[in-house]
Amino acid sequence: MGPLLGERDELLRMVEAAFPGAEIHVRGNEVGIDGQEADLVGRLFGELVKILQAGQVVDAPLLARTIDMVKADERPSEVFTTEVLKAAKGRRVRPKTSGQKAYIDAIAENIITFGIGPAGTGKSWLAVAMAVQALQAKQVDRIILTRPAVEAGERLGFLPGDLMAKVDPYLRPLYDALHDMVDSEAAARLLERGTVEVAPLAFMRGRTLNGAFIILDEAQNTTPEQMKMFLTRIGFGSKAVITGDTTQVDVPGGRSGLGGLEKVLSGIDGLGFVRLTGRDVVRHRIVADIVDAYERDGAAKQGSDRS
Repeated sequence: MGPLLGERDELLRMVEAAFPGAEIHVRGNEVGIDGQEADLVGRLFGELVKILQAGQVVDAPLLARTIDMVKADERPSEVFTTEVLKAAKGRRVRPKTSGQKAYIDAIAENIITFGIGPAGTGKSWLAVAMAVQALQAKQVDRIILTRPAVEAGERLGFLPGDLMAKVDPYLRPLYDALHDMVDSEAAARLLERGTVEVAPLAFMRGRTLNGAFIILDEAQNTTPEQMKMFLTRIGFGSKAVITGDTTQVDVPGGRSGLGGLEKVLSGIDGLGFVRLTGRDVVRHRIVADIVDAYERDGAAKQGSDRS
């Protein structure tokens, strides 16, 4: 029972705190559960056993997410045992929330997938993992990672260097995600051969992108014209993932190419939208709390505007 209950019963105490309406009795390798929340706790332990049997380690963060998902009537074992990619240093890339599982499923099923949600929900990171997986499976010939180079309170013109040196800070998160998936030497080879291209969105104009897995990151900072340009670049045998956070628009004038797009493109076969929320934030718990606070504040402001 050690892996299930944790060192010095740390995990057991987390379960007891999360389900105060249940009484949990541990005798050797047997667990007895009584009380109003006995069924929920029974489901929780059943899910944890499946996760352990799949070779996962149950620690406090994973248990916290499992508890939240069981309370929401979700199936955490189906989420946590899904493997996207065996990444660098033997690390396995898996979804960590139901929203993330829905996101990678949508990417697999669609030609174009929009992943919209706050920071920390794994939008870009999982998209790069899916791109590397598709490249390794020879489903595509190359990966193209792109972002609009929009200043968040800074001016590109005052930065030293040529154009690529100036836009490199905007593209750095995509390089970082790539290096998480493959080791540094492999990443360097992919970039040198052009198998992976990292470029600002402006470089996509006039091209037709065939046989590629294309990721447009920070899409809330495209203009409507840029978004249309990008979507019409997608050629045969390609797949595209567009990620963005509509609460962090830095494009001049606030004319975001991501705003209202779901209504415009709804009903197109092979195109899907996935909305991630604060429940899908997998950074430090304080990040999820901050996202939730902003979402509540936004909802309150909308309510006061209507009154």
